[in-house]
Amino acid sequence: MEYTIKQVSEKTNLSIYTLRYYDKEGLLPLIKRSESGIRKFTDNDIEWINLICCLKNSGMSIEHIKEFMYCCLKGQSGVEERKIMLQAHKKNIEEQIKQLNKSMEIVNYKLEHYKEIGIFHIDESLNG
Repeated sequence: MEYTIKQVSEKTNLSIYTLRYYDKEGLLPLIKRSESGIRKFTDNDIEWINLICCLKNSGMSIEHIKEFMYCCLKGQSGVEERKIMLQAHKKNIEEQIKQLNKSMEIVNYKLEHYKEIGIFHIDESLNG
């Protein structure tokens, strides 16, 4: 099945501008075009866009996503390189999770002890 850029935008919750940007940046090299140049997306393209979003939302830069994509285009010869990139990215995600968990502990502590803590000193300076 083929989709228009508008349909893909609706399916992925990405703006048409973002999809065009990803294409311009070379992140969507397999997108087919009609004779008049209109992009024709497939289910495969949508899966790839979802992977781009996953990598981007978890902190991978556009440049690294592009490198990853080129490794994918190499087929079997790029498998090990892709694995190494994903392992490094996984470590970055795990570090982010640790930092977020520490932040969550602090916020939870503040919420649990909110009445005991009272007005924060920054609030006093605003009111005083």
